[in-house]
Amino acid sequence: MSAKQRMVRSAAYLFRERGYSGTGFRDVIAHSGAPRGSIYHHFPGGKVQLAVEAMRYAGDFIAAGTESAISEDPRAAMHAFIGWWRHVLVRSGFQAGCPIAAVTIESHEEAPQLAEAAAAAFAKWRETLASGLVSGGCAPARAATLATLIVSAVEGATILCRAAKNTDALDDVASELEALVRAALGEPEGTRAEKPATSDGAA
Repeated sequence: MSAKQRMVRSAAYLFRERGYSGTGFRDVIAHSGAPRGSIYHHFPGGKVQLAVEAMRYAGDFIAAGTESAISEDPRAAMHAFIGWWRHVLVRSGFQAGCPIAAVTIESHEEAPQLAEAAAAAFAKWRETLASGLVSGGCAPARAATLATLIVSAVEGATILCRAAKNTDALDDVASELEALVRAALGEPEGTRAEKPATSDGAA
């Protein structure tokens, strides 16, 4: 990766644990190993520009992983999305959460680009999940509301998991969402959702 790509990736990593305010350019340089003088060259818009690009990177990364599972079945896409957050939580010792949510909480009127970038990332996740549900036979309007529920429930569950330092909340959310999605697709009700295996990733 180029120095700029490494810095964007590192910013996404650091926002997950430290938030927007707690992450400085020095932290990004140290984590990415990029040359010290390169950050203002690549990000003339400063920290706001870096955060916007980091959120876009994280949003695209997670959407791509979710979309790749749609070919299996629409529920696989949902479990890929949930599984990624379980992976982030467990691998970080429950210290990391969603970088986009972390920046959103700290966005302010002086930097509307932050909220706009967050909204775009969340919308992309909802659209990807909805597309998978529609491919499985779910009505578009129902798929859209279910996708919003999935994203909202999983984002909330990650916060509960970080506080409790276990995945119980995410497991419960996965089980309930599994039942809702099966019903929306006209499938028989199944058993409690299994924890999907997850691979290492970059977001």
